[in-house]
Amino acid sequence: MNILIVGDVCGNPGRKAAKKYIPQMKKKYAVDLTIVNGENSAGGNGITQNSLDELYQAGADVITSGNHIWDKKDVLQFIDHEPFLIRPANYPEGAPGKGYCIYPLKAKNIGVINLSGRAFMPPLDCPFQKIDEILRELKGKCDTIILDMHAETTSEKMAMGWYLDGKVTCVVGTHTHIQTADERILPQGTAYITDLGMVGPWNSVLGVEAERILYKFQTGMPVRFELADGPNVFSAVLLTVSDENGNAEKIERIMIQESETL
Repeated sequence: MNILIVGDVCGNPGRKAAKKYIPQMKKKYAVDLTIVNGENSAGGNGITQNSLDELYQAGADVITSGNHIWDKKDVLQFIDHEPFLIRPANYPEGAPGKGYCIYPLKAKNIGVINLSGRAFMPPLDCPFQKIDEILRELKGKCDTIILDMHAETTSEKMAMGWYLDGKVTCVVGTHTHIQTADERILPQGTAYITDLGMVGPWNSVLGVEAERILYKFQTGMPVRFELADGPNVFSAVLLTVSDENGNAEKIERIMIQESETL
């Protein structure tokens, strides 16, 4: 089984790149399931029904998110009705939406979980305690389990990877938009990468116009973030999972850097 896991899609440029490259990757690698982080898919912050639909049209099967999930308020109108859109599971009790889903695939059940870190992030419930709770709920229900750990620090994402080694199939990090070069299979069999990277403007600072970010750093003044123009980058990993036992066999980085605008 081949699973494509795509990094944070940033606004309209990212959606265009997703629509261009996800079908190519699905054909090239005979992808069975595609998971996409869509929390920045609407204007660079948040998700709307239109941006969600575009990601599904691009070929996404499951959409994960993160701390920007609530930035577009109309998400509250549909998040409870979308079976394969998930938000961080460690939001407190009563928050809209759900933190994991089970996707049926070829007589298998694929569990996809979303968590948020707490270091330099909004204060949420403990992700380590929450994942223990979820794994108890999923026991015997899933053949494969994949976690999107949406966190600011590499240490917190890596700690989660080690914590879950041997307990889940794969842990991928998102949020920092820079693809890391540490993809590996951990000693107890869990595939891991600290950050998938992003899908969006390549000549930018995490998707945003560099000039605006430079002004903010140089002056300390607030600025309005605007997505950059120009060529895009498409960042993802291809996870190969055993059909026999659901274990990770291989994790491979994918990065496509465009030379011109879509």
